[in-house]
Amino acid sequence: MKLIWPAPERNKGPILEVLGRVLPRQGTVLEVASGTGQHVVHFARHLPNIIFLPSDVNEENLASIRSWIAESGLANLRAPKRLDVTDADWDIALVDAVICANLIHIAPWECALGLLQGAARHLRPGGLLILYGPYRIGGEHTAPSNAEFDTDLRRRDPRYGVRDLEAVASTAESLGLAFMERVVMPANNQTLVFARALTGWPSRE
Repeated sequence: MKLIWPAPERNKGPILEVLGRVLPRQGTVLEVASGTGQHVVHFARHLPNIIFLPSDVNEENLASIRSWIAESGLANLRAPKRLDVTDADWDIALVDAVICANLIHIAPWECALGLLQGAARHLRPGGLLILYGPYRIGGEHTAPSNAEFDTDLRRRDPRYGVRDLEAVASTAESLGLAFMERVVMPANNQTLVFARALTGWPSRE
């Protein structure tokens, strides 16, 4: 059954703008926590030279992703993979980029660690990790609405919450993922770009 969520419809365009600028011209990109499949189909349609591998841990989401892919008819989309970020081995080959939107604040911190560790294992040298979502910066929320969202998340589950950008960046760097760029996004979100074992942007030739 094909699911449609409002948030991916709102943010898929702004995220694509960042991806179109920072991703290599061709290669393989793993999307972690693909949700409904709206994002990955949109990205694949506009970046036809990149192979996209969607994934999720939820069976209902995986069914939705399959429906979106079948409807799209796009040749650069692979079948979705069941992937738990906390697994020690994601059972995938090396990829050129890992992208993940709106995961680490609605999951325990262990999932953020698993995502960063998995990206460090499965990215090619120079490969990119691209994270989208709300973050606190310098210990402060970037907007009152984010503070309210954080309170609501922690009320639902004390293990959830808007993460500190500095904590995510320092953990990533300890795993060999250099923090390259922060892009301010609509609706008080951020896109963070990391690169595996790289001191500058990868070649796009």
